[in-house]
Amino acid sequence: MEPIAILLLILGYFGLLILISSLISKKDEGNDAFFKANKNSPWYLVAFGMIGASLSGVTFISVPGKVEASQFVYFQLVLGYIVGYFVIGTVLLPLYYRLNLTSIYTYLGDRFGRNAYKTGAWFFIISRTVGSNLRLMLVADVLQTLVFDKLNVPYWITVTVTILLIWVYTNKSGIKTIIWTDTLQTLFMLIAVVFCIVTVSQDLGLNITNISGFIAESDFSKTFFFEDISSPNYFWKQFLSGAFIAIVMTGLDQDMMQKNLTCRSLKDAQKNMFWFTIVLTFVNFLFLVMGLLFTEYALKYNIDAHKDQLFPILANEYLGIGVAFFFILGLIAAAYSSADSALTSLTTSFSIDILEIEKKYDSVKQVVIRKQIHKMFVAVSVLVILGFKYFVEDASIIDKVLKFAGFTYGPLLGLYSFGLFTKWNVKDKWVPMVAIFAVISSVVLNLKSKAWFEFEFGFEILIVNGLLTFIGLMLIRRR
Repeated sequence: MEPIAILLLILGYFGLLILISSLISKKDEGNDAFFKANKNSPWYLVAFGMIGASLSGVTFISVPGKVEASQFVYFQLVLGYIVGYFVIGTVLLPLYYRLNLTSIYTYLGDRFGRNAYKTGAWFFIISRTVGSNLRLMLVADVLQTLVFDKLNVPYWITVTVTILLIWVYTNKSGIKTIIWTDTLQTLFMLIAVVFCIVTVSQDLGLNITNISGFIAESDFSKTFFFEDISSPNYFWKQFLSGAFIAIVMTGLDQDMMQKNLTCRSLKDAQKNMFWFTIVLTFVNFLFLVMGLLFTEYALKYNIDAHKDQLFPILANEYLGIGVAFFFILGLIAAAYSSADSALTSLTTSFSIDILEIEKKYDSVKQVVIRKQIHKMFVAVSVLVILGFKYFVEDASIIDKVLKFAGFTYGPLLGLYSFGLFTKWNVKDKWVPMVAIFAVISSVVLNLKSKAWFEFEFGFEILIVNGLLTFIGLMLIRRR
């Protein structure tokens, strides 16, 4: 596609989101709408919209790109998600609804004390600020290469305008708007994936009767790995990691749980989680199928396209204008449905957990402060992306930072497990030190385990991180 055509697509896309926002929020700019969507969201919209928020633009590119090197190993992780989401629906959601929480980290204050409460909130804020913005940066890099470099638009303008556009349609009603815009964005993303699968299947001479056999016979469709227990791809490592990743990065994450807490009742929230689990599992499988077909296509025509470059190169250079169009549409839908909810949840957590505006100010003042915080996180997002772009040029370092941002969920796992499954209290002032020590120990262990023990950690390092936090809390418990 020509750069001007892509630019018009992006502008039209944002124009549609802003129109939806104006229709939804013109009568309601209060904090109850921004934080909770007035507790009136239809569960089926929440379930469908959460798909887009769960899959970032990096997922849209990277999952298909990994098939060549690791086959369908990622699906082992996805199967683990099912267990994790079951725990969320049966353990965490009843807790959050019983306590009528706006921010899920309020539970930590009730259970342990003020320091534990602030620790949980800050770990979420730091992790989500770094993680979501670095994922958005990687997508911005793709768009800069495809569009804005050719139009001589500087990178800093691309990033700044993009985040400002997200602010425009989330500023008034926050999560209430996002429930609807994420639904639309998820729809766009799924249409893009299905269209790409159908197109590349036709180019490979496949149809509905023989595509399943082709996938089953492909060398890239191996899904289960039981051979080497020390390998990061070993089934039980992946499966258990998937379960815990789902628990911490959905059930203990304000970004994802804030949507669930907008449902009208606990029963609706649980229905949402049930159907979200089914659809997300299917969507992840579609991404892997797309990756397999793209990899086979590249091999058949001897195209030099691998890993994260596989999808962009095939879509924009080989598979025609239709695939190029839906690639851009799906990419921006996946990227911005994740970014907008992150911006809203960060504003919520900082307002409720750090500044405690609901306890300190009247309703009018709360709205004023919330809007200022929302603008602050817009500025923070721009600074984080530009800082890494201009001052950290090594892509491998950025990948490591992105991975280590996930380590900050380990202390949340330990804190919530300790709170839910023991009756002990702790010496609250020591909780921040325990959490920081667990993160540092996990990072060191992850880096050195292969040299020390000839064992390489995968995602299961998250479980170790949570266990270290749990042990630390036992050591500081009150007798």
